[in-house]
Amino acid sequence: MALDIVSTSVSFGGVQGVYKHASAATGTGMTFSIYVPPHAPGQKLPVVWYLSGLTCTHANVTEKGDYRRACAELGLIFVASDSSPRGEGVPDDPEGAYDFGLGAGFYVDATEEPFAKHYKMWSYVTEELPALVAEHFPADMTRQSILGHSMGGHGALTIGLTYPDRYRAVSAFAPIVAPGQVPWGHKALGGYLGPDRAAWRKHDAVALIEDGARVKELLVDQGEADGFLAEQLKPSLLAAACADARIAFTLRIQPGYDHSYYFISTFMEDHLRWHAERLG
Repeated sequence: MALDIVSTSVSFGGVQGVYKHASAATGTGMTFSIYVPPHAPGQKLPVVWYLSGLTCTHANVTEKGDYRRACAELGLIFVASDSSPRGEGVPDDPEGAYDFGLGAGFYVDATEEPFAKHYKMWSYVTEELPALVAEHFPADMTRQSILGHSMGGHGALTIGLTYPDRYRAVSAFAPIVAPGQVPWGHKALGGYLGPDRAAWRKHDAVALIEDGARVKELLVDQGEADGFLAEQLKPSLLAAACADARIAFTLRIQPGYDHSYYFISTFMEDHLRWHAERLG
């Protein structure tokens, strides 16, 4: 699979790159960023996957996430994908809302028209992009972990729970933990997957745990001043599901913090160190 270089810059001794490629999964061009820390020739490095939230592209965390210093120290490759397909002919929310369509792929493979052709973010993130990274970068694909923010936290949790043998660590910042029970999820899962709520359950972290999915442990940071906390995020639902399933769950409610990258960048290093311990 061919890659086109958008940009590369040296940072903390490693290389921050942004790349484009033609995606078979989405049928569009896709852009992602990847930071490769300094390493010895021939050395393979563990990979941390980052999934972004509503309205975001790879650029939000790349420019605001403050992860490179920690990744250089810990020897972690950090990959950030886009959050939806983009380009001519890709359908958007007909009313132009921010929480559906472009920038809001919800990390599912859509089955409903007109979204089914291009909105294949589950396949892109779990199959196509990992194969591309393994081909072109010094990635040790036996050591992977995943984290994300908001909608991307939802994606990280559901992907991590679906593939527990692939991802050694799973964490999130302010995730949508139960999209089947909140307005954002009702709109997105209904629009992409249709009205049958049984089809939604594999894209709902709480439902996955209720249905038997298991990981050893989860880490979530949540800002107490987050305006979406009460209506859209509801981390207490994940806490209850983990308690019932005996999954070790660390929920850190951070006083004064909101939903922004000021919050994410503050606790990014904590998450990366937590991941590095489990990646070995």
